[in-house]
Amino acid sequence: MRILLTILAALHAAPALAASFEFVPAPQIDLNRVYRIDKITGEVTSCQYGLREGGGIGQTLCFGAGEGATAQTPSEYGLVASRHTREAGVFRVNYRTGEMSICYVQVKEEVVVCTQQANPTAGGAGEAPTTGPAPGRAGPSATPPQGGRP
Repeated sequence: MRILLTILAALHAAPALAASFEFVPAPQIDLNRVYRIDKITGEVTSCQYGLREGGGIGQTLCFGAGEGATAQTPSEYGLVASRHTREAGVFRVNYRTGEMSICYVQVKEEVVVCTQQANPTAGGAGEAPTTGPAPGRAGPSATPPQGGRP
């Protein structure tokens, strides 16, 4: 009987032992935003500190999951912040497939959105062209070409 009670207690406590969420701060150095991901579903949300009108201790402002940030196919997800000090978004990574997407807060809509998940092709190049201006930019990227001759 004692063994059965021990097993039942362990089974009941098992979900509490598993970490369901991961938290990562936005890399932007003057932004107090933290992103949260559900490690199984990949759903991304975010919260930050906000000043309260009239003073006081302030308030926690949270942004729910919007387009692309809602639950994905169950897998093993995580968040990675770049080292870019002016970047307000984070990368959502799928550790099982290698896919990545970029997630950020759309302030006007007050939601977190993520780009479509992508994975480099077998040849090492993504779907984007390797030369020419980046989509949505007026001119060439400031980042020099990688892997080429100097």
